[in-house]
Parts: sequence; C-alpha cells; structure tokens
Amino acid sequence: MRAFIAIDLPESIQAALGQQQAAFRAACPDARWTRPEGIHLTLKFLGEISDDQVRQVTEALAGLTPFASFSIAVKGFGFFPDARRPRVFWVGLEAPPALGELADRVESCREKRGFAREERSLTPHLTLARFKVPRPQPALQALLTQQGELSLGQFEVSEFFLFESKLSPHGAEYRKIARFPR
Repeated sequence: MRAFIAIDLPESIQAALGQQQAAFRAACPDARWTRPEGIHLTLKFLGEISDDQVRQVTEALAGLTPFASFSIAVKGFGFFPDARRPRVFWVGLEAPPALGELADRVESCREKRGFAREERSLTPHLTLARFKVPRPQPALQALLTQQGELSLGQFEVSEFFLFESKLSPHGAEYRKIARFPR
C-alpha cells in the first residue's frame, strides 16, 4: 500500500482553506488544486510499503513516548521551489519547536525499521495546488500581494495518523490506518 504519516486538520481549517482556494482558483485555473478535505500536514511520506511494514511502522509509532499537544497557526503563502518556477503553491504554518521534534521522533522511529532517513528538514506547509509546468504565476502573485499576510486560523495538535493513499483519476483518496494520540 502507498502510505504516509501525517497530522489531520480540523474541519474548520479545511473549510477556511477551501474558501481561500476558491478565491485563488480564478487567478490560476491551470493549477491542480488539492481537495480541502484531503489537505494534511505530512510528517513522513513512506511510499509503497508491504503489509508487514505497515505492522512494523504501526507498532513502532505506537511505542513512541507521549508528546505534549501544541498549537499551529495557518498563515502566509509561497511556492516550492520558488515563485520563478513554482511546482507547488502552499500555505505556511507557524509552529513551535514541538512540531519539528515530533517529526524527528517519527523519522528516527522509521529509520530503525529500515526506511531511509529524509535528507531535507521539515518545512511546515500545506499544499494547496501543484503546477504541471513550472512557470511564474503573476495573477496569483498579485492576489497574494493584495491580501498580505492572511491568517486562516490555528489548530491544536494532539494526535497524528498513518494514512493509506490510493491514487485515482479524481485525485488521491486517503484512509486513516492507525491513530497515535499524544
């Protein structure tokens, strides 16, 4: 199965993201916009894993020591790798060091199970859209400049999940496999 470890978002944040995407969509109709209900904060993408690996990852994550809940603010927008040749359009996250610590703990746990360590450090963001062709998006950038540093709310993190991802012609569909409370 294709799997990843992530923090799910509350419905209020998903709704705010959906409203903001609707405003951006007119400025950038060629982008592939993510469905608000499918937006999540990925801690680690696992890729294709076997049933045995699912069991191993689930057992390892269940064995992590508890973490203190923390709050994340959803604000600011940007592009990966940059605005001149964007592949991804995202909304930023302001998070305490506890998010990075949780991601490191998940990474270490997975590494002990034989998965390769991620070379890049966590850049907290939520993907709003992807571009097939990386070229400047002047209409979208103008809209971002107009809006300034827009905040879409905040949420409390007290759990994370192992998700299954099934690709379909209508986009990815996600199913929670296991829950890991703080």
